[in-house]
Amino acid sequence: MDDKNQTVVTEFLFVGLTDHLPQIFLFWVFLCVYLVTLWGNLGMITLIWMDSRLQTPMYFFLSHLSLVDVCSSSSVAPKMLYDTFLERKVISFMGCAVQMWFFGQFVVTECFLLTSMAYDRYLAICNPLLYTAIMSQWVCVKLVVGPYAVGILSAITHETFTFRLPFCGPNVVNHFFCDILPLLSLACADTYNNKLVLFIMAGLTGVLSALVILISYTHILKTILNIQSTKGRRKAFSTCSSHLSAVAILYGTLFFIYIQPNSSSSQDINKAVSAFYTTLIPMLNPLIYSLRNADVKDAFRKNFLLRR
Repeated sequence: MDDKNQTVVTEFLFVGLTDHLPQIFLFWVFLCVYLVTLWGNLGMITLIWMDSRLQTPMYFFLSHLSLVDVCSSSSVAPKMLYDTFLERKVISFMGCAVQMWFFGQFVVTECFLLTSMAYDRYLAICNPLLYTAIMSQWVCVKLVVGPYAVGILSAITHETFTFRLPFCGPNVVNHFFCDILPLLSLACADTYNNKLVLFIMAGLTGVLSALVILISYTHILKTILNIQSTKGRRKAFSTCSSHLSAVAILYGTLFFIYIQPNSSSSQDINKAVSAFYTTLIPMLNPLIYSLRNADVKDAFRKNFLLRR
């Protein structure tokens, strides 16, 4: 019984994303996406740090959203790019645990960072006279530290429940990175409790963060509709549109992942959707906030274009 409960798997093999497309094509596509992700998010952080007009709570949260996007993408993309041309896509047991930890932590952190940003927009639009007093530097720090803490707590929980299970073979993961559900399918034990914990924590993360965002934007919408001037309403909408776009893309993708039935065809679909939220969403966020935000575009012209 003791031997049976010991973990004998020392490494995992990835199936990869797909065999239906040329690997050289996938490599160049995801390399370009990853480089744009790094350039866009690190550029956003640098721009916010350089320009005094962007030293506000909204951009403070945005800089951390960019940091989280860089970290979440970097926990998956480099390994995926390295594995593209390898026939044996291997990762050590410990490497798998580390990758799952960081990716899971930053996904949850991003959900609650978007929640903090929704609360910030609520105060700015619904209580503009009290906004500066309420959103002090200390409050902003707490609204950023909170999401990181929740992300770490989530990662600890899933790591503990997943890697206490015995893995005695097979060790082939039908995915391109170490995600929870594909790993649970390889465990040599009943995974009902693990899936229950995953369902509860994913549900709490999704419901709590989405509920705060929904309540915030319900009040925001009521306030905007009471604004008399068309220009004022347009300005209020413009400050929220980028955030709403980021929320819709992330939550829509995650919701699609977790409502799919567990079948071979759905696993292939989930891998494609996972590629979207592990690589494309971190690239899209800085583009959404830069292309739809006049302050960011003005700061970019001032700090980069006009200096040449």
